[in-house]
Amino acid sequence: MNRKLYKFYKWLVVVPVLAVSTCVFGLLAMLLCTFMDPKFVGQITGVPWAKLNSIVTPMRVKILGRENIDPKQSYVICANHQSQYDIFVLYGQLGIDFKWVMKAELRSVPFLGAACARLGHIFIDRSDTEKALASINAAKEKIVNGTSVLFFPEGTRSRDGKLLRFKKGAFTFALDLGLPILPVTIVGTKDILPTDTLDLYCGNATMIIHPAIDTSEYDKENLPDLMYATREVIEKGLTQKS
Repeated sequence: MNRKLYKFYKWLVVVPVLAVSTCVFGLLAMLLCTFMDPKFVGQITGVPWAKLNSIVTPMRVKILGRENIDPKQSYVICANHQSQYDIFVLYGQLGIDFKWVMKAELRSVPFLGAACARLGHIFIDRSDTEKALASINAAKEKIVNGTSVLFFPEGTRSRDGKLLRFKKGAFTFALDLGLPILPVTIVGTKDILPTDTLDLYCGNATMIIHPAIDTSEYDKENLPDLMYATREVIEKGLTQKS
């Protein structure tokens, strides 16, 4: 019965709020970026947008390990990906400035795509390796002074919650810039909005921020070791919560 009642709430409240808030905050971000620092604009538009939609769903988020973040340090953030609601968890609750690495198709999403472009997020064309590398290289100058970059190293959402194979882009990026990796585990979002469905439901999510991984002892030769170490930490978070 609760699920049946929630379906009405979803279509009457959650979906309209998501649509309207995306338009409003997207337009506001585009306007403010013309005369303000995108880093600041992201905090006053993207963060409230994410928190508002989390509250309306409602999705309660528990955060563990916030003490593992140094706000003055730039990181390559690597998070597992279970649901579109991971975006609300990370943007609303991580508490630091970062640039998303997102697929190029999202650029065409009304208001959201244009706002992300103005905020300096990074679009990559996964169908064209050269263009993808060019986008990543062009973004490197933005990742300084406490601004981080966020990758979903699985490359897509997991359908069963289990970690997929990691791609090497995030780890190459970290080595190129000499940045530590900040592993993040997200649990619970797949039960709020499963992959490839509109079967939204309220629920609880947990974000575990793990201690950063120093990349100074790694190079291109032992890159797989860095990938394995990061994956192991994120997977441990999933296992512990389970």
